[in-house]
Amino acid sequence: MNSDIHRLLDEAFAGIEMTPDAQDLKEEVRANLVARTAELEASGRSSADAARQAIAELGDVRELLDDAEPTGPTAAGSAQADFLRHRVRPKTGFVVRVVVWSLAFVVGLTLAVLGATGVLSLPIGVVIALTGIASTGLGLIVGDSLAQETTTNYPMPSGRAGGYALATFLAAYGLGFAGLVALGQLAVWAVVFAALGVIASIILFAFLGASQTNRHKAWVRNAHHEQQISNRFEEEPETAARFGVYTAAIWIITFAVIVVLVFTVGWWWAPLAFLGGLAAMMILLARMMFGPRKS
Repeated sequence: MNSDIHRLLDEAFAGIEMTPDAQDLKEEVRANLVARTAELEASGRSSADAARQAIAELGDVRELLDDAEPTGPTAAGSAQADFLRHRVRPKTGFVVRVVVWSLAFVVGLTLAVLGATGVLSLPIGVVIALTGIASTGLGLIVGDSLAQETTTNYPMPSGRAGGYALATFLAAYGLGFAGLVALGQLAVWAVVFAALGVIASIILFAFLGASQTNRHKAWVRNAHHEQQISNRFEEEPETAARFGVYTAAIWIITFAVIVVLVFTVGWWWAPLAFLGGLAAMMILLARMMFGPRKS
């Protein structure tokens, strides 16, 4: 680790009363400086130069403490300073909820695995219910996390966050059914339910991803614009919409083929249809992302 960072950081905070907030800010600054100097060193800068440039990009730490608008040219152009100025602290209620959802996920998954493998003598109905509890906990973790405001993003609308939670639940429950089939706890035909859950989750994830709007905060969009980072789906909303429609069509057809194969030639042919659908989706994604652009 670059030892110059700590010395220069102590000099930057010299004369500042080290209240708990100031100490907290200093540690956040230290973590960001470590990452920034590593980037600069990777680009060929010497350790000392990298540390000095990272500190210079930080600007005046007193302005960060006062949460004041930047006045100097260095602070105005520093994404690192903006990041610290607009940082969002975790909410207590969110942390408590995530702990509860995590317990539901871990306890449900653990008991379901023990029941499915015969370590615990549990009826199959209880194992399926425990799998549902674990899947629900995982989905709630995803949905609740996306609905939180972050330093760089506005909070996701509750309906869209719920969509991601539902997609996660369907994927986890579908995979859980597949696991129970593989362990011999459910009949082979139950793989249809597993495929239904997984494919429905893929369709929902694809729709949510293709229809995702830009929720970045203004200072993040400005930083991206200055770095000339482009995203074709953001630049061409109609392309993103077509991708969502094509993806839904691919997976609906794939699911229909899986059902036909399971009830005609045997369930062991179903994975081939799934792989075919996945390959078609990857080709479509490559075509939509890197194909010829509109003039």
